[in-house]
Amino acid sequence: MTGVGGEWLHALSLSPEIPPDTTQQAIGYPSLFLLVVLGALMPIVPTGAVVSSAAVVALHQDNPVVSSLLVFAVASLAAFTGDALLYWLGRRGARSRSGSRWLTRMREQAEPDQLARARERLARHGTLVLIVSRLVPAGRIPVMLACLMARLPTARYLRGNVPAVLAWAAAYQLIGVLGGSLFPHPWQGLAAAVALALLLSAVPALWRRLRRSPRAPRGKRLPVGAGDPGSG
Repeated sequence: MTGVGGEWLHALSLSPEIPPDTTQQAIGYPSLFLLVVLGALMPIVPTGAVVSSAAVVALHQDNPVVSSLLVFAVASLAAFTGDALLYWLGRRGARSRSGSRWLTRMREQAEPDQLARARERLARHGTLVLIVSRLVPAGRIPVMLACLMARLPTARYLRGNVPAVLAWAAAYQLIGVLGGSLFPHPWQGLAAAVALALLLSAVPALWRRLRRSPRAPRGKRLPVGAGDPGSG
């Protein structure tokens, strides 16, 4: 297994040792960046768990302060880059008559009730809602789709997303720091941080499934541009 999973998750399953600084700089930081960008584009990578595991690794380096700051910077930049790419792809699809597969995937990930709440909050609070959407699991895509439906300019979306990705990176890094501090062995802290990050990501989706009636009809998904609250 390569990437963050290569060195960091290898430490979780096989060894109590943490890769040295040189290994983390050569493999860990680039892998962290690529995995978070990939997770922002496609929900197949648990990006929160990746950042938390990186935070545990950084905590046990020779210079934990510098390593932790680098993890925070790389994770924030990667999240911002991934969001920027996805928003650009979404706007491109919204302007196209035939749409795009990226826009279709975003619609599939946003439940009608989530999208309705996101549009309402965007109309009330503007881009401040981006911060909350980044911290709430499964909240990012509905709010991004609401911004696309409101035809929010890319520059305004990106400005509002800066504090959102910083808060997100800090939150999941804190989970890693707490996990790494509670156990004597690095691999134990790594396991705890990953488990907690995955749990936080899974609970909201599970709760929504339990609340939804099996026979309740799913709401109609609105196309991007339908009923726009304004140009933003």
